Amino acid sequence: MDGRRYSFLLVALALVFISMGASLAQGQGKAGNNKKAPYDAASTHYEVLKPSKKGQEKFLCLARGACNGKHLTCPSQCPERKPKKNKKNKGCFVDCSSKCEVTCKWRKPHCNGYGSLCYDPRFVGGDGIMFYFHGAKGGNFAVVSDDNLQINAHFIGTRPQGRTRDYTWVQALAVMFDRHTLVLAAKRVSQWDDSFDALIVRWDGEEVNVPTDGEAEWRAMGSDEREVVIERTDKANGVKVTVAGLVELNVKVRAIGEEENKVHNYQLPANDAFAHLETQFKFTNLTDLVEGVLGKTYQPDYISPVKRGVPMPMMGGEDKYQTPSLYSPLCKACKFKGQVDFASI
Repeated sequence: MDGRRYSFLLVALALVFISMGASLAQGQGKAGNNKKAPYDAASTHYEVLKPSKKGQEKFLCLARGACNGKHLTCPSQCPERKPKKNKKNKGCFVDCSSKCEVTCKWRKPHCNGYGSLCYDPRFVGGDGIMFYFHGAKGGNFAVVSDDNLQINAHFIGTRPQGRTRDYTWVQALAVMFDRHTLVLAAKRVSQWDDSFDALIVRWDGEEVNVPTDGEAEWRAMGSDEREVVIERTDKANGVKVTVAGLVELNVKVRAIGEEENKVHNYQLPANDAFAHLETQFKFTNLTDLVEGVLGKTYQPDYISPVKRGVPMPMMGGEDKYQTPSLYSPLCKACKFKGQVDFASI
């Protein structure tokens, strides 16, 4: 090879390497600008764009994976994520995870759907079978207990004269993961008012104020870089909670009305509306040996022991799932391996 051709080859190679280096630097710059935690809430990791001429909201997905950079548009049936008339209109749910889709859904718990916990407490398991678990007034029970997730429920209740068991409702939930505890609870109110926000949210012991304007959401990054998003689904008493890589909860606070009290003969005191939570869970990455009143129904080989075809199929297990407190991951069947920081609760 003569000197001129050799020199030309060296120059060409140099230009290739420079180009590769520039591209790499540019790619690293983009990654740096859009860097997300290992457990970012992919479904909510997007940029809101200018709506279409018909008012349909549009989004640019920023989550890692195949949906990155894709544009999604809300359908005409539900043009907005957060409709003002939430009780009458479905919201547009944007999912920038591997699903890469938008769907129309009610922004509230579906009490007949999988993973629901409503009423006095009535569950629908991961197997689709409905059952009741009454627990005990003032008791705390593990709803879900897995290697990296523990969800406890605090029960309130009353026992009218002549009854052999308590009427109970779930007043609070504690979601424990990594070294964090997220609490969702209903305030005690004497008279119910839909416009009064009776929902309490605490993150590691500190009360959280979830905004009611703008995006109406609160975000935090956990110690293991796991993103937590709490989004209002109504002006008061409704939120959607996403703990990335673990669980989503749709939560609504409601009270026992006068008519309901009479029909069921709860005999509730006049100074307590028994505000409680209605919740629907959606889990991610549960192990095959997950435990808990609800959790065990997600085991692959689980067969429900409750009687089918009766009005109130009962599930036992109070002795297996009772915990010393709302914040304790300890029970006879519990499996949680995380380290809850009790000092911050």
